[in-house]
Amino acid sequence: MLKKFPLFADLDARELEQIAGSMRERRFGSGDTVTQEGSGGAGFFVVESGNADVTVDGAPRGSIGPGDYFGEIALLTGSDRTATITATSDMLCYGMTPWDFRPLVESNSAIAWKLLTAMAEKLR
Repeated sequence: MLKKFPLFADLDARELEQIAGSMRERRFGSGDTVTQEGSGGAGFFVVESGNADVTVDGAPRGSIGPGDYFGEIALLTGSDRTATITATSDMLCYGMTPWDFRPLVESNSAIAWKLLTAMAEKLR
């Protein structure tokens, strides 16, 4: 399942299996606030299905859908959410917490490098 996400495209089968084992399914209904700007953020998510609008300071900043991910800043820094994400349809996401992510990347430098490189590309 994870191989179809661009973020994980460079990972091999063993690495994908390690990541999948640390992710949990999360469902959001249409109209749900998935993340709230300024609130604490403890999760990183990839979107399997569904769509959501992204706003910052109340201004539209685009949308996300299948194959996208969000929460990487909170995952890496533990900082508050930088955007509000509101589901515009039912969503199926898979999430990971910092306490799952950190041991994974600390024990596998190949995974760490590949994920950090992919996340940096998104932020560019």
